[in-house]
Amino acid sequence: MTRFYLTTAIDYANGDPHLGHALEKIGADAVCRFHRQLGEDVWFLTGMDEHGQKVAQTADAAGLGPQEFVDRVADRFRAMWTTLDVAYDQFIRTSHPAHHAAVKDLLERIFAHSPDDFYERRYTGLYCVGCESFKQPADITDGKCALHPTRTLEEVTERNWFFRLSAYADRLKRHFEAHPEFLEPATRRNEILALLEQGLEDISASRARFAWGVPFPRPLSDGEIQTTYVWFDALPNYWTAQFFPDSKASWPAQVHVIGKDITRFHTVIWPAMLMAAGLPLPERVWAHGFISLGGERFSKSAGVKLELAEAAGRFGTDAFRYYLLRDIPFDGDGAFSWERFEAVYTSELANGLGNLASRTTAMIEKYCDGVVPSGARGEIDAADLADLADCRAAVAGPRGLLLHEAVAAVFRTVVRANQFIQDSKPWVLAKDPAQRPELERVLATLARQLARQAAYLAPVMPNKAEALWQALGGPGTARGTLFEQADRLDCVGWRVSKGEGLFPRPEPPTLKP
Repeated sequence: MTRFYLTTAIDYANGDPHLGHALEKIGADAVCRFHRQLGEDVWFLTGMDEHGQKVAQTADAAGLGPQEFVDRVADRFRAMWTTLDVAYDQFIRTSHPAHHAAVKDLLERIFAHSPDDFYERRYTGLYCVGCESFKQPADITDGKCALHPTRTLEEVTERNWFFRLSAYADRLKRHFEAHPEFLEPATRRNEILALLEQGLEDISASRARFAWGVPFPRPLSDGEIQTTYVWFDALPNYWTAQFFPDSKASWPAQVHVIGKDITRFHTVIWPAMLMAAGLPLPERVWAHGFISLGGERFSKSAGVKLELAEAAGRFGTDAFRYYLLRDIPFDGDGAFSWERFEAVYTSELANGLGNLASRTTAMIEKYCDGVVPSGARGEIDAADLADLADCRAAVAGPRGLLLHEAVAAVFRTVVRANQFIQDSKPWVLAKDPAQRPELERVLATLARQLARQAAYLAPVMPNKAEALWQALGGPGTARGTLFEQADRLDCVGWRVSKGEGLFPRPEPPTLKP
């Protein structure tokens, strides 16, 4: 069985989950569910980045110790992922002793495999606590970090362990040339290639002045024990996960799903660390874009936020997942709006899929005593299968994780099915006994279409897909139906039950007198 190990960025434990986090985790969850229905052995890793100066400062401001603080934050993130049906296999936390031990092991591997790559150096630079990194002039706008303009950059002078990143520019360029799929989409790859052309600077691998993190495994020449720089602690989580009890993570990962703002860390620093340790690199890094609200990027520090519970509760979790994956491109930036959310819900779910399911099951109950009749496959089935092939290619093909294209491909089959009802007019066919074979062919075709839609939408809307599958009387579950099985489905003999509507139409606003 093909192995598929996917990781997301681990979220920084200094606040609550926001819409940007949700887009990444829901998208990654859909990709993993998709690969399970391709018949692959999937391991889905997510979790929390719990160390660093920012976490220590936030915990202190809250009057809590760092461990108690991150425990509370981790509980809130896990609760939200449960609400949003993000079905991860492993939730890693960098404060766990297993992670500490594995990070030290990785650093020691670098010392052993590349003994000249760690060295001592005194350094003065501008440090952004928000990014937990030193900033280069190109990263600074009007004296502020471009990504955290509300924070003041700190001038820091320390003697630390440094990592000889400058030695890896050519090796990284060769890797990009040999593996163009290593970083996608292409816009992100071009940015990193331009960065490599400029050359790389060595980076700090340890920090002084605070202790909330993994102790660096070797002291400085004066005997000082420092704390591992947070990125040398956080990035290895994808590798350290395999050393946790009951983990089935198996390195290398097939894909890291991350936000575009941390591409450099994942495609320059992280692969250089792995090269230095003599370990294989991940097969692919997918850098999705940002999601904005009213033109502003979601940011706790800037006060731009949306309550996830409110968004998920507006039309239900499944509708929220559908809207995000349908409307926000997973290879670029997108915007959330309540008006657009309601428009997509109404047109595509309530009036589209929901209406199709309601009409089809009602007609099978009325004209066939609730049992799906027999009917030969035809042009409708062939057209649907072409769209569903596009759906598979959009997520598991060479172009990357284009979830919005995958959902659009499935929705084309919904549009086709609704048009098929209008064209074939089963209610007219039912009035003429001579048209009985044609009526049964039409209803059998519609049942097959709905069954395929339930299977292919299970990664996106796991609960509504199961409700649709059950309404059709399908055996087993929608999520347990492999795509190759869905493509061959013959629903003859399934007993349908109309039940409640999948997607109730929104209530019109109450007019004030």
